[in-house]
Amino acid sequence: MTRLRPVTAAALALALAVSAGRAAEQPAPPPSKTPSPAEANPLSTTTVPDTSAKPAGTVNPAPDKSLAPPSVPGTAPARSSTPPARQTLVPAPAEPSDVDEVTLPAKPAAILSGKTTWEEAVASLKASFARIEGELAKAGIRPTGRPLAVFTKTEDNGFQYEAMIPVEAVPSSGPTSGEGLRFGATPSGKALRFKHAGSYDEISGTYDTLIAYFDAKDIAVQDRFIEEYVTDLSESADDKLDINIYALPK
Repeated sequence: MTRLRPVTAAALALALAVSAGRAAEQPAPPPSKTPSPAEANPLSTTTVPDTSAKPAGTVNPAPDKSLAPPSVPGTAPARSSTPPARQTLVPAPAEPSDVDEVTLPAKPAAILSGKTTWEEAVASLKASFARIEGELAKAGIRPTGRPLAVFTKTEDNGFQYEAMIPVEAVPSSGPTSGEGLRFGATPSGKALRFKHAGSYDEISGTYDTLIAYFDAKDIAVQDRFIEEYVTDLSESADDKLDINIYALPK
């Protein structure tokens, strides 16, 4: 490859002078009459496309219908797989009060008898309810109500009870395979309902209140109480429990 020699400043000035002289000797070309491409096709003053004008017959889909799947003739609408919420024996009053006079309906229920000490009350009740739930699930029977405990006998060291879960209907085939499990009905008739909100450790204070109420009103009640667990039993110290206590007048 031939290597270029460095150009001196004098030589560069001479070349520029010669080029300028040649350009001055040549006449300038006449101005062109042809419009430039920019003049013939001017650009739009904005780059945002104009959407105001739409072709005839063009309609935007409605926002609430554009994503709706097409309906198939002859098919039923989809149903929710979530089972309905379990109901209490009696609906809650419109105006909360300390004592409600209610009428308990007799509802079909799965029943399991138990016996426990006061210290193990919550654990024993939870185990009984879990066993009933398991047997109902195996038999394909749907529970419809909140768990109940009917206290049939109380002693200094503990108590006897009947754990109940209302169901849709008593099966025609009789009890399931669970030992001791049977079907019957929840207690019914006139009752007084007291609300307990707080831990199970403090429920004795609510019982003291209702006993004082009976004494003040001179009301004789049966020697059994019903507890309905609006919220699930978790532990005895759980202060968010919601429990209905029913007393049956004589």
